[in-house]
Amino acid sequence: MSDIKLTLALPSGPDDRWELARQMGVEYAHPHPAMGGAGLGSGDDRPGDVSTDYDELLRLVNAFENVGLEVPVVGPGGSMSDATRLGLEGRDAEIDELCQHIRNCGALGIPVLTYSWMTRFWWMRTDQRVPLRGNSLSTEYDHDQSERGPVEDVDATEEDLWENLQYFLERVVPVAEEAGVKLALHPDDPPLSPVRGVPRIITSPEAYDRVLESYPSDANGISFCQGNFAAMGADIPAMIRHFGENIHYVHFRDVEGDAEHFVEVWPDEGPTDMLEAMRAYHEIGFDGPMRPDHLPSMQGESNERPGYEMKGRLLAVGYMRGLLEAVESE
Repeated sequence: MSDIKLTLALPSGPDDRWELARQMGVEYAHPHPAMGGAGLGSGDDRPGDVSTDYDELLRLVNAFENVGLEVPVVGPGGSMSDATRLGLEGRDAEIDELCQHIRNCGALGIPVLTYSWMTRFWWMRTDQRVPLRGNSLSTEYDHDQSERGPVEDVDATEEDLWENLQYFLERVVPVAEEAGVKLALHPDDPPLSPVRGVPRIITSPEAYDRVLESYPSDANGISFCQGNFAAMGADIPAMIRHFGENIHYVHFRDVEGDAEHFVEVWPDEGPTDMLEAMRAYHEIGFDGPMRPDHLPSMQGESNERPGYEMKGRLLAVGYMRGLLEAVESE
């Protein structure tokens, strides 16, 4: 069997989704803020994320393990805000807190920490009730509609963000190396700059080349979110092979469209060759966490957590298992 860690985003507190994950045969969990009801475009990845306190993180890991789930990846918790990304007062204290969080992850055997460099806005969508097959409901981003909103007052350029990211990596990567933790940088979603006046930099494969070259290390790597790379216009299997061992975490998803206008689609009917993508992961020897992401809501679901209801992910897990078996049989 594959060494890929088939993972689900799950709430930090126990509920029936923990048991449903195990009933699906999933053995790995990513404690995730969106599962606790954080809104789309909520500003950053802090609300509802894991605690950076060692004892609380220990209890969380043990709670998951008690139901048969391991935690191979977490986010930065409350240790990162725009102060870090924009180089504002307080960033050194935040980075110090994140470094201790990384040490805690290493001590608890959590191998991956994922983070983003998105300022002001988290992942943005302009519609969360787009009908797909059978009236399942999906999310959409339309740049023209989004840009009619208020412009944010951000005193920074793209090059400022690059300088702040370099400062961050120089402080954090050595700690991750020592702790045995791999950092996984998520793309900007949507991969555009600017968005409502806010500069963004992680918007292309070339941007990732620059990140990896700016601090070469096995600990400095990528959250390979397929939907964002598809919106960039990238060839997904080719990019998997290009980045290879620098991929530390995978979001297995697909979109129809481009960065300025896209809709999340079912993974079994989108434009990306998902079998070839899975084949590429197999070829590079990827053995990290991989989760289905941003699935449509289905009949009987409230759509209160667009992209993160449970039935669509049940389909996605079965689909991913089938792809893995097909690739391994080759």
